[in-house]
Parts: sequence; structure tokens; C-alpha cells
Amino acid sequence: MLHLRLIVPTDRTDEVVRTVEKTVGTTHLAVVTGAARNPSGDLVLCDVAREAGDELIGRLRELGLDRDGSIAVENIDLSLSKRADKAEDEAPGEGADAVLWEQLTDATHEESTLSVTYIAFLTLATMIAACGVVLDNAILIVGAMAVGPEFGPLAGFCTAVVQRLPRLAWRSLVALIVGFAAAMLLTVGFSYFMNGIGLFERSMLEADRPNTAFIYAPDEFSFVVAVLAGIAGTLSLTSAKSGALVGVAISVTTVPAAANAAVALSYSEYGQAWGSSEQLLLNLLGIILAGTLTLFTQKWLWKNQRRRTARKSAA
Repeated sequence: MLHLRLIVPTDRTDEVVRTVEKTVGTTHLAVVTGAARNPSGDLVLCDVAREAGDELIGRLRELGLDRDGSIAVENIDLSLSKRADKAEDEAPGEGADAVLWEQLTDATHEESTLSVTYIAFLTLATMIAACGVVLDNAILIVGAMAVGPEFGPLAGFCTAVVQRLPRLAWRSLVALIVGFAAAMLLTVGFSYFMNGIGLFERSMLEADRPNTAFIYAPDEFSFVVAVLAGIAGTLSLTSAKSGALVGVAISVTTVPAAANAAVALSYSEYGQAWGSSEQLLLNLLGIILAGTLTLFTQKWLWKNQRRRTARKSAA
């Protein structure tokens, strides 16, 4: 269930209340007249099944409530109410399958922001991965994958394509390009430093590395895994399954590939640098393609679900 807290201009309260009441899957409606001060108006509270949330939020935005009032949405972790159970039963589809597009757009907008923290996490992840590729240590590679924040702007770009949001698409691309460029450049400097103090050596990079050689040798499986990870990551975002998103983070080699390319460049190993760059681009392409197609499919399926529900209600 979702909890909506609405600040409504007084002259539109009745219309908003009717909209809430007409939406299948809503309950616990309450109106507090004159409670809001900034902006001034009435306070309207209600709960709505997750699968009906996107429809209700869309109708409220059509009434201009996001411009002249406020729409705040919170997830309800526990609701002990027979009315809530009935509302969820009446709402079309399943809550786990529902996509709250406004919430997704807002979340990906925040995650795709090029900030000092974003670059710091991406750089630290790339440096950890650099240690992993030089030492041929799979544990460090997995750790670097989990630390990397790059799935945020990837998801932001996919969302921007589906929702036709050019500003979010540009914001996400900038975060990806500038973020990886900065992380790789700093990791080249880190590699020089580690070589200077005797912890990195060219022979370590050129040696047989059975655990990490795949990072600079992309093949068909690289793209297949990236596509599967893109699907899983997108589903984890739209259904708020953060645990699944961690699994996605450690299944693709974007950060390790960037790290291997940076270390290889510091030693003028252009063959490995090129192979790692191919691996990086292949993974990014696979995730973006899969994520975009997944969101398009979800949008199409949910649209058909609404149409079927509307026909049943009309009948």
C-alpha cells in the first residue's frame, strides 16, 4: 500500500476527493479542512494499493495539484486493516508488477546526478578493481562491482527514453561519460603511484590471470550477461527489490573493465586496454538495451491491464 498526503487548494478539494473515491483500490480517505498553511488549502489523506497508485497520481497531476498544491507519496510497510486488504484485492493486477513512473523518474533523476559523491564511489570502486586485476583476486573484483554506482545513470537513461525525458537522458549520459573518464584517469594515477612504491608491476599485469582474464577478453557471454543483468536491475528498481539490485551490481564487469583499461594504459599495454574498453562498452550497451526494452514491455503490459479492468468495470 501507498500513503498519499495531498495539499489541495480549497476550491478543488471536492474534485480531488471525487477523484480519489472513483479510483479503484483506494481507502482510508480523510479530509482536514484548512489545515495547510504553505501552500494554503485543505489536507487530504488516503491510502491506495500500489497497483492503482500510478493511475491516481496521474489524475491528480491532471488536476494541477503538483503545481498549485502538493502530492507526497510514502510506502506503507505494515497496514492492519480489512479495508486495505479489500482495496488491494479490488485493484487491477499485482502490486509487485506495478510501476510508479513518477517515483521511478524521481529516483533515477537523483541517482544519475553527477556529484562529488558519485565520482568518489566510482573512483574508489575502480581503484579496488585495479588491485583485483593486478592481484588476479576475484573477491576484490566482486567487491568493486558492488561499490560501483553506475547502474543509477544507466537506469536513468533507460527511463528517459521510455518517458521521453531528454533532460534526464542527457544528465545520465553526462554522469556515465564524465564519471568513468574521471575514475579511469584517477586510476591511471593510482597505478603509477602503486608502481612507484613497488606494489604494482608490469609482470603482474602480463602474467596469466585465470580469475580475471575475462575482463579484457569480451565474448558473446559478456553481452548475454549484460542483457540479463539489465533486465534484472530494471525489475528490481520498478518493484523496489533492492536486494536483487545488489546481485545485478556484482554480475556485470563495467567497473573492472574500466580498471583494467586504466592499469593497462599506465603500462602502455594497449591490447589489454582496448579489450577492456570493448568489454566496458559491450556491458553498457547490453544493460541500456535490456533496461529500455524491459520498461517498454512493463508499460505496454500495464496499459493493457488497465484497459481490461476498464472494460470489466463498464460491463
